[in-house]
Amino acid sequence: MPVLPDSFRTLVARFDASAFDAPRGGARIRLKVTDQWEQWDVIAERAARIQVADDGAEPDATLAADLETWEQIAADLAGGVLSFAAGRLVIRRNLNVGVGFLAATSGATGPERLRFGRVETASGEISMLSAGSGEPVLLIHGLGATKGSFLTSVAMLAPSFRTIALDLPGFGDSVKPVGAPYHPPFFAAAVIDLMNALELPRAHMIGNSMGGRVALELGLRHPERVRRLALLAPSLAWKRERPFAPLVRLLRPELGLLQVVPRWFIEGVVQRTIPVAESSWVRAGVDEFLRSYLTPRGRAAFYAAARQIYLEEPHGTKGFWTRLATLAPPALFVWGKRDTLVPIGFARHVRQTLPSARHLELECGHVPQVEQPFETHAAIAAFFRGEE
Repeated sequence: MPVLPDSFRTLVARFDASAFDAPRGGARIRLKVTDQWEQWDVIAERAARIQVADDGAEPDATLAADLETWEQIAADLAGGVLSFAAGRLVIRRNLNVGVGFLAATSGATGPERLRFGRVETASGEISMLSAGSGEPVLLIHGLGATKGSFLTSVAMLAPSFRTIALDLPGFGDSVKPVGAPYHPPFFAAAVIDLMNALELPRAHMIGNSMGGRVALELGLRHPERVRRLALLAPSLAWKRERPFAPLVRLLRPELGLLQVVPRWFIEGVVQRTIPVAESSWVRAGVDEFLRSYLTPRGRAAFYAAARQIYLEEPHGTKGFWTRLATLAPPALFVWGKRDTLVPIGFARHVRQTLPSARHLELECGHVPQVEQPFETHAAIAAFFRGEE
């Protein structure tokens, strides 16, 4: 029989179910010691127990690292998330369960602790992770992503702010209503409902890609609820002609209830979004996307949101660029110089339309918070503090 590593014994003994969001009331987390070829299963419910891995049982999440990294994770309260961010710990399958296990076994008890949970709102159940104290910051993910894309952001900003990363309706572990419009006003209303449920009168907003567009919608519709906006490669209405618009208007997102795109295609899309082909972030990002996309409701939500992004009108009284000129909350735009999804050329249009906005250009692609975390979060923290 293999000998249970002391680090695993320590983690399981620290398990706190109040910080863990288990699907169906419980989860099986497989812990792998990569340099010893050992595997153990943690059965996490109201309490946690550990046993030799059962090859016949399918885990909800797998966490793999060498023995030295596991020892560091057990010794350092923030070691798990930092090891994952650095690529020393690989999490596959369900990121919500995998990182939730790290949060529940960190031993942290203060406001800095990472917590996973679900909140019942007027828009339905919203899944979120939170950490820290101070002025609240809501973090809004992009198309096909989840709150997990902001793990580094939460870790870096929690010492100064109360950070709350959410799964938008239709994505991750949040409610997925059939037939919802999944456009910026719909998402913005859901964020306001979450703020109401959490009794937050105002908050800073961070949004990446589609989440940046949602954050802008919040600033336009509900300026009284928004302090400052940090917009990371936000999706914006295209000014050029959209030759496929007539066809896209005819396509119904509900077709996603039936049709499935092959996994190899989805992996290619994610790898082009985060151009680090073998990074643990890409692998986890593919898993997170597929976890939602491979459900009929998740597919329908994805197609509906993508359709709305493509069809958004740029001009006219209700056009995006016309409305952007009226944005009241202070805004910081962070652009990736190598971004192929939202090219940096958009920065010129934003400067012309919204001269008061601040801009930061980085050597990265479409996900600055993952690709250039130190520069991105230092700029965001300074901006939220009102530093010039």
